[in-house]
Amino acid sequence: MEHAEDAGVYQLTEDLAIVLSLDFFTPIVDDPYTFGQIAATNSLSDIYAMGGVPITAMNIICFPIKTMDISILQEVLRGGLDKMREAGVPLVGGHSVEDNEFKYGLSVTGTIHPQKIIYNKGARAGDKLILTKPLGTGIINTALKGGLADENSVAEAISCMSSLNKKAAELMTKVEVNACTDVTGFGLLGHACEMIKGEDVGMILYSSNIPILPGTEDYAMMGLIPAGTIRNRDYSLHMIRRSAGVTDERLLILFDAQTSGGLLISVPALQSQSLLEMLHREGVKEAAIIGEIVAQPKGIIAIT
Repeated sequence: MEHAEDAGVYQLTEDLAIVLSLDFFTPIVDDPYTFGQIAATNSLSDIYAMGGVPITAMNIICFPIKTMDISILQEVLRGGLDKMREAGVPLVGGHSVEDNEFKYGLSVTGTIHPQKIIYNKGARAGDKLILTKPLGTGIINTALKGGLADENSVAEAISCMSSLNKKAAELMTKVEVNACTDVTGFGLLGHACEMIKGEDVGMILYSSNIPILPGTEDYAMMGLIPAGTIRNRDYSLHMIRRSAGVTDERLLILFDAQTSGGLLISVPALQSQSLLEMLHREGVKEAAIIGEIVAQPKGIIAIT
């Protein structure tokens, strides 16, 4: 899966900042309408992760017009537009180029108060960590490409990837949040490493509390691991300490390169249960407290 991403924040006035993100990638499922929904959902997540509200979107398309039927593009765009409507975000234009490989995504503009921007840094010792979606989309997509994924695993993965982070983003603004990131191509552990790298804190993750999509562990044991997941592990393994009970397969799942994953939210312990209950009540059923921020050892993630 090729993936491109860019995001930035630009303060306009004392009480208004613009959040910009660009995200696109190649098809990961056979159904073009479903792929359009997943791509749009993924593109909106950068805005949600910062606590922003997306207000406009533009399509970004690379399409092999000479070798692929235009009806495929039409279905992809229909899926993306339906997801934008669900998010309450109008499509205001776009850009298309002819390319040998099909790619689709969105350029999204959002708004946020400059004093309320949530970054992926700033987690404090004592915070609890909440993850809002289960892991495993990369491994299940690899199993799907190999013709080995069962219908239930694929259906659960598609539901996960096409579910907006809108509700989770809205709810986290009701409590104090010290840091947040969306879990995408670097996997849970890759993004968690970014959260503490260069900071005066470390992290503990409770392996048994981390939600995982059905079938993921079986496929991991079969060796159906995306190349991106292996790269994630090799790049960040020096920051990881795991207990004897954490298997190699479980570690790879925690590094699994996700598409349109959930939010990883660092919230003060006293408010964590309240946020978790709100998430469950509002339909984010898989949300779970999966760890905590600790003072020592700094720059290390311990997996228990």
